[in-house]
Amino acid sequence: MSHAKRILVVANETVGGTALIDAVKRHADAGAVTVHVICPQNAPKHGYVIYDSNVREAAENRLDLTLAQLEEIGVEATGEVMDPDPYSAIMDAVGENDYDEIIVSTHPETRSGWLRQDLVTRIAKDTSCPVEHVVVDLDADREHGKRALVVANQTVGGEALIRQLEELSQEEGEHNFVVIVPANENDDEGASQRLASTLKRLEDEGLQVVGQVAHADPFTAIQNALQFYPADEIVISTFPETRSGWLRSDLIKRVQATTSKPVHHVVAEEG
Repeated sequence: MSHAKRILVVANETVGGTALIDAVKRHADAGAVTVHVICPQNAPKHGYVIYDSNVREAAENRLDLTLAQLEEIGVEATGEVMDPDPYSAIMDAVGENDYDEIIVSTHPETRSGWLRQDLVTRIAKDTSCPVEHVVVDLDADREHGKRALVVANQTVGGEALIRQLEELSQEEGEHNFVVIVPANENDDEGASQRLASTLKRLEDEGLQVVGQVAHADPFTAIQNALQFYPADEIVISTFPETRSGWLRSDLIKRVQATTSKPVHHVVAEEG
């Protein structure tokens, strides 16, 4: 009796891409598979204030979304965040376990740093495994579902925000949501509790969602998050203008001016 085919999946920003999920499904449809997903961390761009823990948490969130998508198609998978260098991450993984095939997922050639490093050829040469290269076009993936970055702090569990996210899913089709909560160190524990409560409620509503506490300045938090999470639109939740420091700092217009993405502004209801 033959064993299940052991597949190592390697992806970072494209980790939840439709083409990648479809590639794994083709293998699963052909016979029993065991899948392990490794997600090398991003190397942050210069000029941003980003803590290593935030980088790793973002990678873990992308991985969690992918494992959930694989589970939806009937493929149980394990996963881990690895060394930021993809070649080192792959060589470490194949050194620890035997695999029958490696699937490497990248952006299209014009956008892929991994392809500029000739990663696929190097891995095929330096391992004994067949290597399948999957190209994920995140722009084309919008046809299958959108990705929304949700930004809120004190209003993160508000009814107006919950309704907005539910409406986006119902009116615009399937969404993946990433919720970031900008909070200072003095409020870190409270922010984590508000975030956890909101994530549970959204999950109970059937939405695909992950989240993390982010840099205290909301504009910086958004710029950081866009490095790690592919987003088609941004949802920002604030108090009404008379109570909102974010609105007094003109956050909505600043985000609109510095991204090409639609920005939805949700105002929390008083009381």
